[in-house]
Amino acid sequence: MSPKNTYLGSLSILTSLFFMWGFMTCLNDILIPHLKSLFILNYTQVMLVQFCFFAAYFLASVPSGYFVEKFNYQKGIITGLVIASLGCLLFYPAAAFVSYPLFLAAFFILASGITLLQVAANPYVTILGRPETASSRLTLTQAFNSLGTTLAPYFGGLFVLSTAVKSGEEIKGLNPDALEAYQSSQAALVQLPYLMLAASLFIIAIIFACIKLPDISPVSSINQSTEQASERKSAWNYRHLVLGALGIFVYVGAEVAIGSFLISYLGEQRVAGLSVSEASKYVSFYWGGAMLGRFAGAWLMSRIAASRLLTFNALAATTLLIITLSSSDGIAMWSILAIGLFNSIMFPTIFSLALSGLGDHTGQGSGILCAAIVGGAIVPVAQGVLADFIGIHLAFVLPAMCYCYIAYYGWKGYRLAD
Repeated sequence: MSPKNTYLGSLSILTSLFFMWGFMTCLNDILIPHLKSLFILNYTQVMLVQFCFFAAYFLASVPSGYFVEKFNYQKGIITGLVIASLGCLLFYPAAAFVSYPLFLAAFFILASGITLLQVAANPYVTILGRPETASSRLTLTQAFNSLGTTLAPYFGGLFVLSTAVKSGEEIKGLNPDALEAYQSSQAALVQLPYLMLAASLFIIAIIFACIKLPDISPVSSINQSTEQASERKSAWNYRHLVLGALGIFVYVGAEVAIGSFLISYLGEQRVAGLSVSEASKYVSFYWGGAMLGRFAGAWLMSRIAASRLLTFNALAATTLLIITLSSSDGIAMWSILAIGLFNSIMFPTIFSLALSGLGDHTGQGSGILCAAIVGGAIVPVAQGVLADFIGIHLAFVLPAMCYCYIAYYGWKGYRLAD
């Protein structure tokens, strides 16, 4: 079998990973309004879900990078799948005990497994073929990640938001026995979906343990010689990588913050006044736009420089946020949903541009970039604080600032320093 066919088969198998971690990550957007009602939380408190989930990237990414370098990409993928499966299983006792801290612990363990998956799979895709098509290849596999994020709101709404949640005032009016019964019934809705996810992840882990992926050295596929790479002792010595890590931080933060607040935002009377179950269906438009944009982006980047496309998309997202900040009703609703289309190519493009030229520091660089995903923990909480003080509508000024930096990275920050 030719290397090209071997790579094609391996890439096809790897897309299942991108789909699964996209699906699980986007389920957070459904659980946030559910847990907010269940535990009577404000915006800052409920954003601890995203804080715990994405804090795992910061704490687990660098150790994951060393794990992948010490062993290999395939063992990293298998281990990540098993850890993520254990995290999903923890949702069952969290729901049984109706414990918010236990839910947060489950999110952290699940995300730790996904972190190891990303540290192994993202750079593996970039080196599994020609260096000049790395951005396009990673964008294409990320499109299947977006397929997962597109389907998750629908199925999450079907299982988790299938029954109407009570308002804070209604919950406060319940007597202790009625409150306990209500919280137990609502918490139990989470158990079946996450048991199914745990089983799926474990089965995929077995499949990856049984197959053989091509064993490729990062040095052989990155556009830089080993001699050049060895001149720098650490990935931290590469300016474009450090700036790219900041780009990943603000991108993931902005994307997660917008997705986390969408259901609540669309429920605002000045925007759409939708119920949580109705709003969850519209969240699919946000993530579906990212999916379509990634398929289109994979084609466009074979004709347009990835950095230029990144700058254009970041400026478009900033413009859409300015529109939603200064409008109401349908314009505010559809302008913020359309941001998903322009989010599409940002993560894989920043990731591949930042890894360019790292040579034998690629594994460490991947760990640093995945650690920067902690932006998904920080930015949503910061936006939650803003929402509690100035309102959910105006709080979207924060992601607008994030996209401004991404535009700079695509314009100038990605360039390799001499």
